[in-house]
Amino acid sequence: MEYWLPVFFAAAMGFAMLVYVVLDGYDLGVGMLLPAASEEEKDMMIASIGPFWDANETWIVLGVGVLLIAFPKAHGLILTSLYLPVTIMLMGLILRGVSFDFRVKAQDSHKTMWNTLFFMGSLIAAASQGWMLGSYVTGLLNTPMSWLFSFLIALSLPALYIMLGAAWLLMKTEGDLFLKSITWAKKAILPVGLGLLLISIATPIVSAEIAAKWFSMPNIIILLPIPLFCLILYAGILWLLRNDSMLKAGYSWLIFVALVLICLLSAFGLAFSIFPDIVIGKMDIWEAASSVAALKVIFVGTVITLPAIIGYSIFIYKIFHGKATHLSYE
Repeated sequence: MEYWLPVFFAAAMGFAMLVYVVLDGYDLGVGMLLPAASEEEKDMMIASIGPFWDANETWIVLGVGVLLIAFPKAHGLILTSLYLPVTIMLMGLILRGVSFDFRVKAQDSHKTMWNTLFFMGSLIAAASQGWMLGSYVTGLLNTPMSWLFSFLIALSLPALYIMLGAAWLLMKTEGDLFLKSITWAKKAILPVGLGLLLISIATPIVSAEIAAKWFSMPNIIILLPIPLFCLILYAGILWLLRNDSMLKAGYSWLIFVALVLICLLSAFGLAFSIFPDIVIGKMDIWEAASSVAALKVIFVGTVITLPAIIGYSIFIYKIFHGKATHLSYE
């Protein structure tokens, strides 16, 4: 039990962050797509994420909360190293929240300003998260190579979010906005693919620990299905985007599912790369964990809270499934 408690909390934290990337990723992507739409389409795009976006952000709170209470030493190290990008991300998320509510109630003369601020908040949050992920993968080092890698992820993650946002709109909208979403997805899929390729090449270069795990026997054979399945899923997305008739026939949800599976496979690869470390090359999960007595108390709270959040999320998505309707506070 003492051995597995830190493993459980590491898995719970990783699960929460993966769900956050997928769920808040698509609504950040919708926010970044906002400038490309007409005024009426912008209202519909906001309406498509309206019932969900607050609940989506619950997952990052859960993930960071688990890090704080279960791995306080790692929390201090990570948050100290990433203080600036975390602060910038929070500013972006706050800007999004304020803009979301104010744009609905603002007069027409001010609505454009709030739309612009919602876009800026989404972009700032997405880019900051990309920088933090890149810095984390390189072991929180402050070297030119780690900065370059973090910058690469800061560009790639927003592209993934935009792709998720376009895929979400394909499921939730109709008419001209649906057709525009196909165009946006076609433009975003190539940067996403390029980003994934460059990251796959750069990761073992910037991290010797990860390279040693991936390119040793028999790991290289065991892990080979991860990039292969990602490549197959990516090819499937490209095929769907070249067949508009398939998308119009109701198969657009397959794009979103394929993106989710790519995120899942990438998360599994990252987890394998860093385990058992919680900070690569600096601290493992047992060194960073709270006392056993504290973990046992936290375990009880987590096994209650986690299913509750999952159940609530499933309930929300079930209630508001189907095509989006105009957002109104009336």
